[in-house]
Amino acid sequence: MLYDMTVPAYVNGLNALSAQLDKALAWGADNGVGEQQLLVSRLAPDMFPLSAQIRFTCMQAVQPATRLGVPGAPSFADDVADFAGLQAQIADALAWLDGVDRPVLDADPERAVSFDLPNGMAFDMTALTYVRDWAQPQFYFHLVAAYAILRHMGVPLGKPDYVGYMMTYLRPGTAPTA
Repeated sequence: MLYDMTVPAYVNGLNALSAQLDKALAWGADNGVGEQQLLVSRLAPDMFPLSAQIRFTCMQAVQPATRLGVPGAPSFADDVADFAGLQAQIADALAWLDGVDRPVLDADPERAVSFDLPNGMAFDMTALTYVRDWAQPQFYFHLVAAYAILRHMGVPLGKPDYVGYMMTYLRPGTAPTA
């Protein structure tokens, strides 16, 4: 159950993010917006820039499994200087998720999970409440922030760029024709 709530969703999100970066890079080249301008863009002065949002998305994709006992997670450098480096982080996260051992992740949804934040706050939860109430919101927060930064910069992204994987579930004959 915990595997199904995390790994497939994170794989979908990371693949969508990778495609969004490809689209942003091509759009930037066509519109005179360089990689560096996109990398340092942010939605608000007190928010992290695009490069950090992507790193955090990758971190949040692997952190739940590591907190629940899956070893060997990659680390993600905070000094990525180009889109190739961001794509490498996404690829590392995807490769690691591909090897996550389902039985380890699913072992016991009621097992205790505790973690501390740098500001001194400490949380005690079950594995299930951790995934549902912390891990999922954290992953999607950073995924959406990256998407929103790219949109804010003018990259022509739409909902299909965010949830394009849904097309595998489309009932034949129901797609709009115009």
